[in-house]
Amino acid sequence: MRIKGKVALVLGAVKGIGKEIGLALAAEGAKLALTRYDWTDDFCKMEEDFKKTGTEHTIFTVDLRNNRDIHRLTAEIEEKYGCVDIFINNIERGGWPSVHGEYNEDQWDLEIETTLKAKRWVFASVFPLLKKADEAVVINISSIAAIVGRSGPAALVFNDGYAAANKGVSTLTETWARMGAPTIRVNEIMLGLFDGRHAKNTRGWQEALTENEKKALIDHILLGRTGKSEDLIKTILFLIKDAAYMTGSVIRLDGGYVLGGERVPRMPEGIL
Repeated sequence: MRIKGKVALVLGAVKGIGKEIGLALAAEGAKLALTRYDWTDDFCKMEEDFKKTGTEHTIFTVDLRNNRDIHRLTAEIEEKYGCVDIFINNIERGGWPSVHGEYNEDQWDLEIETTLKAKRWVFASVFPLLKKADEAVVINISSIAAIVGRSGPAALVFNDGYAAANKGVSTLTETWARMGAPTIRVNEIMLGLFDGRHAKNTRGWQEALTENEKKALIDHILLGRTGKSEDLIKTILFLIKDAAYMTGSVIRLDGGYVLGGERVPRMPEGIL
């Protein structure tokens, strides 16, 4: 798909990787519909940065856990743009065990509602706008918490509710790929520890983890570093522009964290 002139909806674009994805799509010439809700201190900076791109864009302040807000969002997008060609389903909420401690019911509900439920209902509302496009791409953003859960070094980073919610995202990815075929491709990027998400430039990384705990996490990553926004952007652009025969797939973008717990030992000499 050629991105220039296409309409891209990016959820959670106020800061972090959502904002970086939005800016990258702006650089490719997309028309942007961007959502925000929390992190009000960053609203002005968001507005300034997207204004500098010079690309056509609209910022919506909506609570995507609320179906009325979701329907209002999609109605306004339809009125302004007519359809959606690219949908980056980036909304999530994950509480670090090292920051929040033991779960309470409100924290569990917030993570499930934001990370899983909101993704589902936004897609359901946007689906008719995706079908109006000649071709469309949906990218769900999830986490390797779905695989590793609250275990090993990541037990300080991933809560079990967040892990359960992300496990559900892959089921949605497969279902939506079936629903959207053949004109709507739906894929998923399962992130490891990324700067601005679960690593550097986050409160948990800066304030909650000791240097030894950070080292244990990085040592568990085969590539020996945390992910950067450019790693994700390149994958996003590949899925949109070049992966014409890929749908229903999950790309694990984790630097090898999931594999990193077990290294390949020296081959034994054998007994023969």
